[in-house]
Formats: sequence, C-alpha cells, structure tokens
Amino acid sequence: MELKYLKTFKTIVEEGSFGRAAERLCYSQSTVTFQIQQLEKELSVKLFEKIGRRMALTASAREILPHIDTILGEMAVIENQGKELREFAGELNISMAETLLTYKSQKALKLFREAAPSVRLSLQTQNCYAVREPLMNGSVDCGFQYDVGGYGDSLCVEKLAEYDLALVCSPVLTDRDYITPHSRKNVCLIVEDKNSIFLRQFEQYLTARDISLGSIMELRGIEGIKRSVESNVGIAVLPRFTVERELNEGTLLEIPTEMKKNTVTAVCICHKNKWQSPAMKAFISLMKETI
Repeated sequence: MELKYLKTFKTIVEEGSFGRAAERLCYSQSTVTFQIQQLEKELSVKLFEKIGRRMALTASAREILPHIDTILGEMAVIENQGKELREFAGELNISMAETLLTYKSQKALKLFREAAPSVRLSLQTQNCYAVREPLMNGSVDCGFQYDVGGYGDSLCVEKLAEYDLALVCSPVLTDRDYITPHSRKNVCLIVEDKNSIFLRQFEQYLTARDISLGSIMELRGIEGIKRSVESNVGIAVLPRFTVERELNEGTLLEIPTEMKKNTVTAVCICHKNKWQSPAMKAFISLMKETI
C-alpha cells in the first residue's frame, strides 16, 4: 500500500474536496482520483460517496480514518526522529476561543514567535461547540477552548484554568435587578455567538428564574460588544477578565446575579493519535504557563 495514497485520502478529508486537495498537494485532480481509486481497490471498500454536489465519507471510511491517522502519525514520528528536538519548522494550526486569544494568549504568542520564527502559525477563532470536527479531521492541530463536553474517546482534554463570568451593563442602565423571579426586562442581550457557552449558561439561569429579555443581538468581536454595552445598547455576559479594566474604571457596571454556575473552564484539546511536533509541544507548554 502506497503511503502517498493515505496522505492524499487524509488531505481530501481535511480540505473537503478532491479539487482543493489536488491544489494543496500540487497534483492534478485526475491523479488524486486515481490514487483514491487504487486505495479503494487495495482496501476493498468505498471511501467516498456523492451527496448532492459534495463528496462525503462513507461509513466504512469513517471507521478506517482513525487507523489512517495512527499510521500517518507514526510515520511523522519516524520521519522526524532524526531531527533535533529544538528544531522548530513547518505549520501549526491552532483553534482558540476569541476571549482567550485576545486577552490570555498574547504573552505565549510573543514567546513562541521568538523561539520559533520559522514556524507558520495559523490561529483561528471558533465556537467551542464546533471545535471537535476540525480536530477529528486534522485541519486543526490543537484547540484552546472552554469546556463544553461531548468530545468522545478520540480527543484528549486537559483542564487549564477556571474563569468567572460577569453580567455587565452601562452605568446609565437603571433596572439592574436580575435576581427577582418572574420579571420582564426590556433590554437587549448582546452576544458574540448565539451558540456561545456564556449565553447557554445565562439562559439556563434566566429560565430557572422565569426572567425574560427583550431581544438578542449577535455582534462579532468582544471589543465591539463591550463598546456597545458602554453605549447602553444592551447587556452582555462575558468572562470577568475581559471587562476587568472597564469595571475598575467605572465605564461598565456588573449586574448582580445568583447564577450557581457562573464560571467557565479553559481546556487544551488534542487528538490522541496526533503526533505532537516540537513546535506544537512548545506552543502548548507556553499556553499552559501563561493562560
């Protein structure tokens, strides 16, 4: 069995199409198609099926994928065995919650750039509930997110730190009673993502106390959310470390609540079969030290 066929298969999974995989591998699309046909013949299974306009993995391919990950991971170890452990090269793709990227990772990023200037580092912000898939298909090497559970047996999760949440508003907002049950608030809740863990935890609290809000506004970017709250556009629930300065300066006020679960836990998530390059190990170590 040709190792390059396995690499081509994994690249298609990561890129989502034969065409993009061909571009990444510098192959013609016909070469990619041929290699997959040969791999299917050798494995005696169908790897892809056409659903609408896209190619999707078959059930057999999904069962085989973890084994291919293991083979490619072991080959990466063998290929890199002769290199010095301090040699940092290649690419590193990291997924990170925006609040952690903006407020908690800057020291680690600075130290990593100094230690590994030749590594092509790609950082992407992603919803905590959506990080599992890119980690499973290998398009992301490692994730730094808030713990939402449901990772399965293939991912390794390490808890790093716990952070308090704070419900904040503009100082001009007069109705700041979010403790009395059975109340209606004519206020807008500003969120970065309607599927954010902050929103889910706060909604559970509101439901338990039968408190309803006027509306929800989705606004990308934590800084934009904070400026909108300062302008009394609405209220927001965020990790306290993101609004510490504004609370100290008085441009934002914290609204008291009786949320029983008012914390989020930062975690590092990796695929258990993913080979950790020296660069990846260094980045994870720096994040652990600084987060």
